[in-house]
Amino acid sequence: MNQDLKRIRNFSIIAHIDHGKSTLADCFLDITKAVNERQKKEQFLDRMDLERERGITIKAQTVRLSYQAKDGLLYQLNLIDTPGHVDFSYEVSRSLSACEGVLLVVDAAQGVEAQTMAHASLAVAKGLVIIPVLNKIDLPAAQVDEVSHQLEELVGIKKEEVIPVSAKEKRGIQDILERVVQDIPPPKVPEQDHPSQSQAPSPSPALRALVFDSWFDSYQGVVILCRVFEGQIKVGDQVCFMQGGKNSTVLKLGIFNPFPFNLKELGTGEVGFVITGIKGIKDVIVGDTLTHAETPASAPLDGFKKLKPMVFSSLFPSDSGDFVQLKTALEKLVLNDSSLIFETENSPALGFGFRCGFLGLLHLEIIQERLEREFNLQLIVTAPSVVYNVFTKDGEVQKLDNPSTLPDPSKIEYIEEPFVKVSIHTPSEYVGGVLKLCEDKRGEQIRMEYSAGNRVIIEYRLPLSEIVMDFHDRLKSVSRGYASMEYEWMGFASSQLVKLDVLLNGEKVDALSVILHRSKAQKKGRALVQKLKELIHRQQYQVAIQAAIGSKIVARETLGALRKDVTAKCYGGDITRKRKLLEKQKKGKKRMKAIGKVDVPQSAFMAILKTDD
Repeated sequence: MNQDLKRIRNFSIIAHIDHGKSTLADCFLDITKAVNERQKKEQFLDRMDLERERGITIKAQTVRLSYQAKDGLLYQLNLIDTPGHVDFSYEVSRSLSACEGVLLVVDAAQGVEAQTMAHASLAVAKGLVIIPVLNKIDLPAAQVDEVSHQLEELVGIKKEEVIPVSAKEKRGIQDILERVVQDIPPPKVPEQDHPSQSQAPSPSPALRALVFDSWFDSYQGVVILCRVFEGQIKVGDQVCFMQGGKNSTVLKLGIFNPFPFNLKELGTGEVGFVITGIKGIKDVIVGDTLTHAETPASAPLDGFKKLKPMVFSSLFPSDSGDFVQLKTALEKLVLNDSSLIFETENSPALGFGFRCGFLGLLHLEIIQERLEREFNLQLIVTAPSVVYNVFTKDGEVQKLDNPSTLPDPSKIEYIEEPFVKVSIHTPSEYVGGVLKLCEDKRGEQIRMEYSAGNRVIIEYRLPLSEIVMDFHDRLKSVSRGYASMEYEWMGFASSQLVKLDVLLNGEKVDALSVILHRSKAQKKGRALVQKLKELIHRQQYQVAIQAAIGSKIVARETLGALRKDVTAKCYGGDITRKRKLLEKQKKGKKRMKAIGKVDVPQSAFMAILKTDD
């Protein structure tokens, strides 16, 4: 067993989006002959259609590879492919907890990006071995020396340690695997709590396996992905979750190589899946420790820090009859993505739905698309908002994540909004546009630093509400796609905030309400009603579209009625005949306006994002 343990290597790949991480994983599968010619396809480990279409990794995937090194020994390599976007950094942190080392992949043409720095810092904090890989050296725009110097300056990696490769041309792949075998240490068994004098040391260590991912299978129930840190787990064992407390029997064990392959047992240092037949989605907590029910471990492994959602949005089914189906779908996604939270919400305009918390705007988009594709749901998604602290005159503090629940302005003492520190990496020629964008978004500059290779690092203190709207899109526009950003939490601070309401024919549409800074409220209201006038379908009667702050109307547009020519059948005769028909039509439209309902299309809810400041 000890000899086997010495030949196990657990490692992850971390990189910025589109730096060739999935292509590199494909090369590993190819060189270790994990897939044959018939099974080969690009982005093999990206299982979702959504991942392939967008060219990004959303879910961490694991695969076991058998590699014969130059020393003649056969090694077991457990690779965990991780996402690159900042919104999925929680997935990355969970994957790193199951590893001893990482490959830090950097594009030789793009250089070190903000998210590369964020993920590298995460790996350093966890004490992992970092192997730097410079990918895409075959590109004409590749700057091998400059980017190697950036890695040395920003990450603290020596230039000599950087491995230049081309995943597309399969150059240098063998060198990476050799470095994995040589530099990344084998798994080591964590020290258990020292037994008391009265206790005799156990002959074999108790099972401790870290649950770092899970998903729901319609036929087998909850599938648990775990890394065994101590002991071993076999088919038929009685196991329990140390936090959840649920006991169950192991029905199936296995690994992905890269296809599911059943085994009889998993030992120390190995990564694999466990199926216990649990159907209750809430019984499994990602970050929990799996142990034997009869001889449990003395203490659980360090789990994961529960991330707090930063962006909130409401999801309503287009057909109210799909409410239960939406609830079931969200429960299954929470098992797969534990950073998502939700609670029931009722809107007078849209009926029953769910208020959901996300890590960022991309996270919101991905969840929406997965619900629509995987569960065949038609959804109405409200514009995203953030959490505010509302201090009332009674001395109470309310956490507000939904603008429609803001107390009466006369009862509010002041409101605090969340702030984040944004780090932007950009080529120097785009600094002016980036600085103007940050100033427009109410930002305060913290520092600006010129680094190697014509790159500038800009740090700003910005309100989170300004980030979730259109900041990322506008940053890409002003930098022609070359700038990258990463943000971290700073805390709350008082601001002059107001609630902007939208009224259709005098009726408030709470799902369109938004909280924003007083200085931007009137301009935003005007832009919003103009946009809604374009998006809302015309009715048989006039529709008044208004934006209001409290009882004060700050902007108004009128959507004209669809006119039916009721006098078309009159070919002459007395004018009173025409007047009689027009009066009858006027009364009908008045009655229709009193009882009619204006349908608000999905595009109207996202209009809040698209209105330029």
